[in-house]
Amino acid sequence: MRLFSLKTITLAVGALCATGASFAQSSVTLYGIADLGVTFVDGNDSWNGLTSGNNLTSRLGVRGTEDLGGGLKANFRLEGGINLDVGDGASGYAGATAGSGFAFKRNSTVGLQGGFGEVRMGRELTAAYNAVARYDVFGSVGLGASQLWGDGGISDATGLSTTARTTNQRVSNMVTYLTPNFAGFKAAVNYGFGEVAGANSNRRYMSLGVNYDNGPISAGLGLERLSRDVSTVAATAQGGDISAWSLGGSYDFGVAKLLAGYRQSKVDDFGAVLGAENKRKGYMLAVTAPVGGSGLVRAAYNRYEDEQTAAADAKADHFAIGYVHSLSKRTSLYGTYAYIKNKNNGTRFSINGSTNGLDNGKQQGLQVGVTHSF
Repeated sequence: MRLFSLKTITLAVGALCATGASFAQSSVTLYGIADLGVTFVDGNDSWNGLTSGNNLTSRLGVRGTEDLGGGLKANFRLEGGINLDVGDGASGYAGATAGSGFAFKRNSTVGLQGGFGEVRMGRELTAAYNAVARYDVFGSVGLGASQLWGDGGISDATGLSTTARTTNQRVSNMVTYLTPNFAGFKAAVNYGFGEVAGANSNRRYMSLGVNYDNGPISAGLGLERLSRDVSTVAATAQGGDISAWSLGGSYDFGVAKLLAGYRQSKVDDFGAVLGAENKRKGYMLAVTAPVGGSGLVRAAYNRYEDEQTAAADAKADHFAIGYVHSLSKRTSLYGTYAYIKNKNNGTRFSINGSTNGLDNGKQQGLQVGVTHSF
């Protein structure tokens, strides 16, 4: 007895192949970075110990895409920071406290992309940050990282913080649009919902980032504004709306790459005094140079200036030099030395995020460690 006809077998094989093709059009990837090193910091006091994320931020993430046909794709990304030295998740976001559990605070988005560009929703780095912070040769981490893009820490219920000087690097409740590449030009815009009951404009965030990349030339421009309503809090709250702009660029000569950046942020109604303002500004000059086929030397100079209505102005010079040696495509060794000097014996700026040991306004530090990507 003939159980299956040739036509039936052909249809079954075709269906199986179609199913396989469907699976091939979707992908989910688990990835991460493990970075840990020894840090020595010396000022009036000294500190040493293990620190995570000195060369690249330690993280764990999962991302995926699905081909929907017609050039349209769906995507998602979930990523959280990890402190390898203690095993907690207090890494990569403003307001993190020691002992916090793992959370997707670095990135949590879903989106669609096609010929029109890409639309994403969720929490991620802002367009303004991505446009210019990429010229920091130390990758915004470790003792050598530029503090021009220091996180503002706007995380309280009213959208105000007594320590806020800048906008946040990452923003929640955000819609992002990224354009296609037009002859080297790309742009991205963000709109972050404030989600404050009865005050929809409070904590509202808007950002624009524009990049140009063509051969050895690269440039970036960032514009952003965070709305904060000082009338909703006590008079001790420090500041209302925060606006910032940044500009950066690089040129690759082959034997070395020169990079530069500038950023200025302004807090209106600083100290809840109408008309008063606080400004933080600074610039960065940097260089990288490949050594052999597996090494990279990087060096940077940063100048920081802080102008406050109710406090003395502060200035600091920040120097850093480092070396990264690749053992493979996934594993590298690194070392970084950094030195910071506050002007007029100030203590507002430090290289490790703490003013401990800055009684004389100076601080230096050294980091050595290993980075492994997977």
